[in-house]
Amino acid sequence: MFRQMRRKGQALPESLCAAVLEAATSGVLAVEGDDGYPYALPLNFVFDGDKIYFHCGKEGHKIDAVRRNPKASFCVIAQDRIVPEKYTSLYRSVIVFGKVRILGETEEKRAAIEKLTAKYAPKIEEEARRAAIDSGMAGLCMLALDIQHMSGKQAHGLAQKQA
Repeated sequence: MFRQMRRKGQALPESLCAAVLEAATSGVLAVEGDDGYPYALPLNFVFDGDKIYFHCGKEGHKIDAVRRNPKASFCVIAQDRIVPEKYTSLYRSVIVFGKVRILGETEEKRAAIEKLTAKYAPKIEEEARRAAIDSGMAGLCMLALDIQHMSGKQAHGLAQKQA
């Protein structure tokens, strides 16, 4: 169903893919937008093993796209250092494919926003984060990308250093 990576020697092991997703602070979600055009947008997220969670508005292009077609991809670039004298770049990236769900008023929604706030506001006490969540929960929309396929790739130079 999903294509195999052509340059297998540059593939990241699943554990390193997970580490990239855990450390990254933003990525690009791609969905089918209006009139079949791709719609790709940068988002903050939290990775939770087999899911990626996003916070979003209850209305808009992204929600309309997800309702129309839940299939999506999400890409994170962990490293991209240009090496001009070699006409190359040293990169490391991860891409996931899956289906996006809009979370209803469930425990999963609460757990997802708690993980997201802990990731982006780790120095704020848990009690204060929960109070903020409680006050905004009614207007909150959360999405879950259930991962069906994940792959990572790195520049040949990085692959050689890692071996």
